[in-house]
Amino acid sequence: MLGLLFKKELTLEFRQKSSIGGVLVYVAGTIFVSALCLKGRLDKPTWNALFWIISLFTSVTISGRSFLKETGGQALFNYLHYSPQQFIFSKVLYNMIFMLCLSLTTFFFYGFFIKNEVENLPLFLIVLILASTGLAGVLSLMSAISAKAQGSFALMSILSFPVLMPLILVVIRLSRQAVDGLEWAAVSFDFIIILVALNALTLALAFILFPYLWKE
Repeated sequence: MLGLLFKKELTLEFRQKSSIGGVLVYVAGTIFVSALCLKGRLDKPTWNALFWIISLFTSVTISGRSFLKETGGQALFNYLHYSPQQFIFSKVLYNMIFMLCLSLTTFFFYGFFIKNEVENLPLFLIVLILASTGLAGVLSLMSAISAKAQGSFALMSILSFPVLMPLILVVIRLSRQAVDGLEWAAVSFDFIIILVALNALTLALAFILFPYLWKE
């Protein structure tokens, strides 16, 4: 059942190729304009901050459409055929994989247009995976709340940003260590533990709260 839900999400996404292309153009265009304005002279803190600003807004754009399109007859069909836990897990899993792919795409364009400042690449990839998981959990749940409240994309964004701030702060600090090239012995594993705990809390809240939204 989970595989069918994931396949459905993938099929619906690729039916709207223009939306995927729009996100890719946004990412490439933002990095290209940044490279032109800054002339490739970014210090490491600025490089790290700009990377996560682009990744955050791209993630919000992707996840904002998760439940806003699940309305009317489609919502009733989902309610009758799927369990809420399976449905929210498929949404989170799909958004996590999609966000991770776009984060890697952003990283590629960074290296192409500006420069690859990351010196500890394995740590940076771990941060990308954990950040994609946390963002997917929070944004998927907020998209569901916004859809049930008959809200818009703007409402979802407003609800998401206060909840995302602790996650983003930890992600930026941990990725800064990867950019600076700290050896594994000097890496603050407390930040990794905090990031894993935030992801676990986010996913747990999504699984607990979504069934109540599912009944509405």
